[in-house]
Amino acid sequence: MHLALGLGLWLIVCLIILVMLISRYKIAPTVVLISVAYLFGLGANGLGWLFGLEGYVVENLNIVIGKGFGNIMAYIGLVIIFGTLIGKTLEKTGATEVIAQALLEKMGARRPGLLMSVMGWFTSIPIFCDSGYVILSSIKKSLVRQTGASPIVLSVSLATGLYASHTFVPPTPGPIAAASNIGLSSEYLIWLMLLGGLVSMVCAAVGYLWARSSFVRNLVIENNKEIDSQRLSDEDRPSLAASIWPILLPVMLMAGASVVKLLAESYQWSRLLEANEVLGFIGHPTMALLLGFLLAYWMLLRPRANGELNREVVQTGLMDAAMILLVTGAGGAFGQVIKATPLAQSIQTLLGVGQSLPAWAGLGLLFFVAALLKSAQGSSTTALVVTSSMAAPLLPILGLEQQAMGLPMGHLLAVLVIGAGAMVVSHVNDSYFWVVTQFSGMDVKSAYRAQTLATLWQGLAGLLMVLLLSWVLL
Repeated sequence: MHLALGLGLWLIVCLIILVMLISRYKIAPTVVLISVAYLFGLGANGLGWLFGLEGYVVENLNIVIGKGFGNIMAYIGLVIIFGTLIGKTLEKTGATEVIAQALLEKMGARRPGLLMSVMGWFTSIPIFCDSGYVILSSIKKSLVRQTGASPIVLSVSLATGLYASHTFVPPTPGPIAAASNIGLSSEYLIWLMLLGGLVSMVCAAVGYLWARSSFVRNLVIENNKEIDSQRLSDEDRPSLAASIWPILLPVMLMAGASVVKLLAESYQWSRLLEANEVLGFIGHPTMALLLGFLLAYWMLLRPRANGELNREVVQTGLMDAAMILLVTGAGGAFGQVIKATPLAQSIQTLLGVGQSLPAWAGLGLLFFVAALLKSAQGSSTTALVVTSSMAAPLLPILGLEQQAMGLPMGHLLAVLVIGAGAMVVSHVNDSYFWVVTQFSGMDVKSAYRAQTLATLWQGLAGLLMVLLLSWVLL
């Protein structure tokens, strides 16, 4: 009992140190996570000695940290690399702008704010939201000129649409990293896409409604000096089919593999079992995203025969992926150290044998921790990684190991509620906040009132939506 209390208090102290080092002293999250993993492990061993425990609480700390880092790399490393390369290819070849223009022609300009929100939501699934905002800002400016709509309304609509899918829908790296830390098997990533898509649509709708509210519409961009984003000439633009298939192919393969597996397990038909083997291989997230990248290369990069562009896509994509992989691996190492301690078992003993928190309370706690980390250090991806790595060994006592419809629903909802917390809130320590202000011409005061409050309402809407799903599905 005393050891459990000591470990719990020491974990809180380590989290405070982690947040301070990242947010105040601007030390790289990877270095901080590994350092705090060692700090927590050594402190746990010290507490064990203090309370008279024979041996170490965490045996072979170096091996435990290496194992946690390596396990995450083995599970999610190639998925993040190929997903990032697809997004970078779409960005550098202008494919995202082609998709956005197609949506513009399809939906028309009668509801420009809604159009910008939808564009943003689709664009931020394969690429980061800040890159998406830069890419789509020229279309936003064109809509302002064509329709006379408020530039600040369109700016917030676009920003919140991008932000919604960024924290919920794979293959964006943040949700994938959180899923791997939580221990969600790769075969369930398609379900995370579906449920994450549902929750993110609600969050995008809340952001759009906030953008249209009088509170935002009455704000004025005084100088209205927006930064222009570079646009491609018509001859350099790829076709719509070439732009969209690298996104559709991996999703279709993963969805097909999941559906066939369910049918094969239910009916045991020989042909279904054979199809399950084939689709299980090519529909695995690693293979599906590799095929998506190869298709993107064949349809988008190869026709340009531009060696410099090819190198830029691969180099910048791998650099972006490397930063995410390092943070994700370090988060996995921290989670492995927590898992190696008897913290979860001890807390469960305190609650009573076999007892755990209600699922809604566990979800609320994860939301609060993710929101605290996001607000303190600015990065949604870091908040997703750190919170999920800490939560993984505690899922049983959080009431989130429940199954529903043959799916690990507790794990899925845990990832989603952490994503909701990682939205709260975007302000001056978040690079995305500055991208939105600079490319929209908003001053900081207006951006706090429009964009920061929007992310608060979006995060709370995401929490309520996940709680509703838990009430229905668990």
